Amino acid sequence: MSTVKDVIRLFEKWVPTHYAESWDNVGLQVGAKDQKVNKIMITLDVTDAVVDEAIEKNVDFIIAHHPLLFKGLKHIDFQDPKGRVVKKLIQHNITVYAAHTNLDVVSGGVNDLLAQRLELINTKALVPTIEEQLLKFIVYVPQSHLNVVVEKIGDAGAGHIGNYSHCTFRAFGTGAFKPLEGTNPFLGTQGKIEEVDEYKVETIIKKSQLSSVLQAAEKAHPYEEMAYDLVPLANKGNQEGLGRIGKLAHPMKLSEYVEVVKRNLNIPALRYVGDQDQLIKKIAVLGGSGKAYIDVARKAGADLYVTGDITFHEAQDAEEAGLCLIDPGHHVEEVMKEAVKDYFLANLDALPEKIEVEVSTLSTDPFRYQ
Repeated sequence: MSTVKDVIRLFEKWVPTHYAESWDNVGLQVGAKDQKVNKIMITLDVTDAVVDEAIEKNVDFIIAHHPLLFKGLKHIDFQDPKGRVVKKLIQHNITVYAAHTNLDVVSGGVNDLLAQRLELINTKALVPTIEEQLLKFIVYVPQSHLNVVVEKIGDAGAGHIGNYSHCTFRAFGTGAFKPLEGTNPFLGTQGKIEEVDEYKVETIIKKSQLSSVLQAAEKAHPYEEMAYDLVPLANKGNQEGLGRIGKLAHPMKLSEYVEVVKRNLNIPALRYVGDQDQLIKKIAVLGGSGKAYIDVARKAGADLYVTGDITFHEAQDAEEAGLCLIDPGHHVEEVMKEAVKDYFLANLDALPEKIEVEVSTLSTDPFRYQ
């Protein structure tokens, strides 16, 4: 049986909650961690219509990008729109979990997905918020179990360097130990020193991965007492953060790029600021409401900033400063739906029991275009 706790643990291997901004409200919103999960549905928002869709499809776990409960609640009135949604969720035993700014900043999350759709290359975080401490994990493994231990710790996240996974260094040597009274050694005899052909395996991990990597190593390792070392590294970890900034492989006029954005984000219309003939080379993008970072994009050298919820005066100021803007709408963050689904489908074997995964087919964009 797979529970809410199992699904959350799996998801947070990719999207840890500590990546979220301090003002955000992510994680379990409604439900219980020991509840069984049969089917999850991925959505941008948890609206009344989305909950009805979940009920119709026998969904018992909703994963949303925008938190259902964002601001502090002092009461839940079942007559209010939000209260009605909460009541319906509880009545139908549907759990709700939110991954918001943590899904924005994480590698492969919302902003990377948008950057890919916008055809950006050589991207990096626009507003760095996370730089994880790196550790060297060193474990001593008998030759007979080398491959399985290396595979399992790699699957748990160890040895990820750039676009490579399962990176390790191995040195062959001789391990020695004496099993004492009360032990049940995999190799050797109590009271006698045993020598074993072993490999010293070195790899790199993020500090946040330590628990899962140790658990994976201990599960695959044959010894009663696994010998390992942890060494803090001065190497800088990958920076994660809000937004992305990158370049176009082939610069184009703003008017041409507007059409690229509409086509690649599958939207009928958008708002933009700037001279139609201005050549666009460097672009910043930030999913959701990114008007607070207009000046950051300009100072980073962007010719164009793509974000949602731009207001009149911010648009004027950007135009005066020579920065082009494109506002495709807040709802384009729905690019996360298929990506989250793909993550779960690729990792279902990590759950105690397989579950069904699907994407909400409803658009939660409140605006209409004509």
